[in-house]
Amino acid sequence: MLVVIKIIRGPKHLSGEDVGVRLSRFGASSCGARYQCIQSREMRVSVIVVENLVKTFRVAERRAGVAGAMVGLVRRRYRTVRALDGVSFSLDEGELLGYIGPNGAGKSTTVKILSGILVPDSGKVEVLGNTPWKRRIETVAQIGVVFGQRTQLWWDLPVIESFELLRDIYRVPQSEYERNRDELVELLEIAPLLDTPVRQLSLGQRMRCDLTAALLHSPRILYLDEPTIGLDAVSKLAVREFVRRLNRERRVTVILTTHDMDDIEALCRRVIVIHDGRIFLDGTLGELRTRVTRERRLIVDLACENGEVSDPDAEVISREPRRVTLRFDPERVAPAELIARITARHEIRDLFVENPPIEEIIARLYGEARA
Repeated sequence: MLVVIKIIRGPKHLSGEDVGVRLSRFGASSCGARYQCIQSREMRVSVIVVENLVKTFRVAERRAGVAGAMVGLVRRRYRTVRALDGVSFSLDEGELLGYIGPNGAGKSTTVKILSGILVPDSGKVEVLGNTPWKRRIETVAQIGVVFGQRTQLWWDLPVIESFELLRDIYRVPQSEYERNRDELVELLEIAPLLDTPVRQLSLGQRMRCDLTAALLHSPRILYLDEPTIGLDAVSKLAVREFVRRLNRERRVTVILTTHDMDDIEALCRRVIVIHDGRIFLDGTLGELRTRVTRERRLIVDLACENGEVSDPDAEVISREPRRVTLRFDPERVAPAELIARITARHEIRDLFVENPPIEEIIARLYGEARA
């Protein structure tokens, strides 16, 4: 008979040493039982576990016109929308996950359940060992949430007063609050904004202040729901760089939902694609590309205008006076071979090989999911 007992202690700042011990008992003999102890030096800790998550909403329907409104007063019709349908995934500590899908796919619903705002119909969710909607105080003390279209700051108060109120709400010790505040203010360059009422901030300024507010209490997990929506290019780059540093240097686990594929490509190694409440794909960006197409593109800048560029193993997809774009399958023809053939026949000023734009890949994937 084999009996296995596994004892795991969490990260150092939670419960002591980061160790895993396995104690195995083998069949007893006349000399007594034998034991084997193995200490694990490396352990992956799942901070979020989601299993078979289901959430439905009951939505009222009404016919058009006055007659429809009158009928609705007496007999209202409803339909059930299945926002999440058996969603399962897990995240290890320090991961940065891109959670993407078309509008209405279930992204924001997932984030709200993980935050404890919504209660699912069925399924299991554990965030740092807690069920979010049952132990909300313990959960929110360890998470930060930023919704791109909403703010957690007080509209008519200066930014710094909102920060002070959040310190009281989360009961952050004064020394820790001041340390976090000063570091975040410097990183996000918001010092000139601290005395400005929130209603007078631009969208990009408010987003940087919201990021600061979400991190004042040193959360271990950060949910970002459309954090770059409506931002200009400079603000987007600043937010991306901050999230990258936060994940790399502080090991904060991040779930990023967005429609901006540049955010995903710049930040995320792992991507989950959700469609109609179901996970359609869970893997790396490379696996996502391979799932859709092996296509690569060769962009050729010609020395002369209107040059004719063609090859039997490549297809021309766009042509400009001095630039031609071809697509090819690298398993059919090697990039180096294709480049050698074209440069031998044409006078080339420059050329480079690239993957199809990530937006195009995602659009094809959504189309495949709808089919």
